Amino acid sequence: MKVYKNFNINKSHKKSIILIGNFDGVHLGHRKLFNLAKKFSDKFRLKIGVLTFDPMPKIFFNKDIKNFKISNFEQKKDLLKNLGVEFIINKRFDFSFSKTRSIDFIEKIIFKKLNPKFIFVSNNFRFGNKREGNVAQLIKNEKKYGYKIIKPEPLKYKSKIASSTLVRAFLEKGYLDKANKLLKRNWTIVGKVEKGRKIGKKIGFPTCNIDIKEYVCAKPGVYAVRVNQKQLKSKLKGIANLGYRPTFNQKKLLLEVHLFNYSGNLYNKYLSVEFLKFIRAEKKFKNAKQLQNQIKSDLLVAKKAS
Repeated sequence: MKVYKNFNINKSHKKSIILIGNFDGVHLGHRKLFNLAKKFSDKFRLKIGVLTFDPMPKIFFNKDIKNFKISNFEQKKDLLKNLGVEFIINKRFDFSFSKTRSIDFIEKIIFKKLNPKFIFVSNNFRFGNKREGNVAQLIKNEKKYGYKIIKPEPLKYKSKIASSTLVRAFLEKGYLDKANKLLKRNWTIVGKVEKGRKIGKKIGFPTCNIDIKEYVCAKPGVYAVRVNQKQLKSKLKGIANLGYRPTFNQKKLLLEVHLFNYSGNLYNKYLSVEFLKFIRAEKKFKNAKQLQNQIKSDLLVAKKAS
C-alpha cells in the first residue's frame, strides 16, 4: 500500500475513488462505506484511496484531549488495506493548512492535485477555514470539477449511528463486548514494553508495562487479554490492568500485562494486546496481600475467557 504525506500523488492514483475521514477504529459503519466503494471500484474499474489527517482536526483544535484514538496509524493502515484500499494520503494537519479556504480545498487540492472520479464523505463532513465548507458546497461544484459525491446513509447499531464516538463511549463505560462487536474484532493496543518499578514481580505476578500513548482510555480495570509479538510462537493469553494502580499511589495511566505460561525478556519489544473481556473495575486495596488475593481470583476468570 502506498502512503503519501502530501497531495502530490502518482498519476496512477488520480481519477480514483477517494474516501475522506478519520476512520478511527475502522468499525462497522466504516466497513459499510468501504464495501460500497468496492462495488464502485469493480463497476468502474477504479482504485480506492483514503484522505485522512494527522493529528485529527478535533485533537489539533483541542489540546486538552490526550487519550482519544481507537487505533494507531499502522493498525488503521492494515485494516484499510484488507478493505481494498490501495493508497492513503495522511496529510499533516497544522495551523497553515487549517486556514485553507473551502473553495481552495476543492479547486487546488481535490481538483488539481487528486482529481478523483468519486468522493465518499459522511453527511456531516466539514472542511476549510473555520469549517466553512460542507457537503452541499461539494455537491454544488461537482460538474465544474468533474467528481461525484457519494454520501451513504450511516449504519445504525441498535438504533444508534455506528460511529467512532460510540465505540469510545462503550470502551470508557467498560462495555467491551459492545465495542468489539461494533469493531468486528477485539479492540487492540499496540505498544512498547517499558521498564517499570517491578511491583508486579514482587507480589508474584510479573508484568509487561506499556505506555498507551494516544489510545483512548477504556474503563480502568482488569481485562482478559490475548497477546501477540513477533518472537512469540503463538498468541498467549494473559490478564491486564489498565489504569493508575491506586494501591501503590501511582498517577500515570499504564497498561500492565501478565502473560500465562511465559518466561522471557520482552523489554523494548512491541506487543499487540487484544482485549477479550472486562473482568472488574480498578480499585484501591488496603495492602499488597489483599491485591494478591484479588489477582488470584481475577486469573481464574481471565483463563476462562476465549
